[in-house]
Amino acid sequence: MAHNLHACGVFGEDQRLLTARVFPAPPSDGRTAFERDRDRIVQSRAFRRLAGKTQVFTRLAAESDHSRNRLTHTLEVTQIARTAASALGLNADLAEALALVHDIGHPPFGHAGEQALDEALRTHGMRFDHNLHALRIVTTFEERYATFRGLNLTLAVREGIVKHSRDYSAHGHPELAEYFLDQRPPLEAQIIDLADEIAYLTADIEDGLAAGILSLDTVKDQLQLFANFYRDAQRAYPAAEPRLLSNEALKKTLNALVTDLMQQTAHQVRTHGIQTLADLRQAPNRVAQLSPPMEAKRKQAKDFLYANLYLSPTLAAEHHHAEEVVKTLFHAWTTNPDLLPPDHFARVREEGAPRAVADYIAGMTDSYIEQAWVAHKLA
Repeated sequence: MAHNLHACGVFGEDQRLLTARVFPAPPSDGRTAFERDRDRIVQSRAFRRLAGKTQVFTRLAAESDHSRNRLTHTLEVTQIARTAASALGLNADLAEALALVHDIGHPPFGHAGEQALDEALRTHGMRFDHNLHALRIVTTFEERYATFRGLNLTLAVREGIVKHSRDYSAHGHPELAEYFLDQRPPLEAQIIDLADEIAYLTADIEDGLAAGILSLDTVKDQLQLFANFYRDAQRAYPAAEPRLLSNEALKKTLNALVTDLMQQTAHQVRTHGIQTLADLRQAPNRVAQLSPPMEAKRKQAKDFLYANLYLSPTLAAEHHHAEEVVKTLFHAWTTNPDLLPPDHFARVREEGAPRAVADYIAGMTDSYIEQAWVAHKLA
């Protein structure tokens, strides 16, 4: 199945505008501008650290070689995003770069760590936003070039980092003025948010079953989309063990979600008479969507995972530990910023201790912050 939305993608004159970089780049070596961004992202230190950051499980992940981490999750999102972008006739190179970078701003310990860091910053009148932190990483924190800081990514990728999952007001964020805050992001960016949702919903069911936190009977009983595909697999492979039948059902679930995303997005483009990127930017709402029936099933699956996995007693202990570690170190280092490494301490004068400490913590892997916490307790 293919839909030709090429005219709405980032090509031609739109591409020439959106491939602008802050600093001049040498001539192309055969790669597109977005392929070069992809390579810069993959070669960054922040990207490599994703391998040591929680997706859902923290200490439980140490007991298994198979649970997802931020890096493996990112690769799965990238697979979905590039497939969808290609089928829709969009700029698949841009979609790939955006998928690879979409989680680069997450702190250790997954969403529990992010919530704890945000709560710690709120006591100082600040917030932690992983999208905006990702922008800081690629524009300031990464150091790979002799003449400037950051990765010098294209405008399209920087805009997508900011806007792929939410909208920011020009009033609330004047520092983001260059990212067309009064306009919708390109479709290549819009599909990232749903590719992310699709990837983690299906993956977290698999990991939850493997960890024994979710029971197969409960999943079959409460998730109709999965249950229907599981029954199909049983009929097709009556001798297969439940684990393999579950895998078949999860593959079909993922395929159904991705197919629906592509069909509904193309339908929205046609319904709204969108013919160019300029039209898309002025659309009243984002057009990358799931159909209403599939959106209801997605929401049901997400609610199910919150009730039975993310907020389960097993993970509650991990979340409590994450909160204790993050908030203890945040308080210790904001109280005594001279304990920070020299490069982070140097930022205290410019940005204040709370933000400098938050930036330091956000860049850590799970194992690194655990070591720092143990060292602090022993000090």
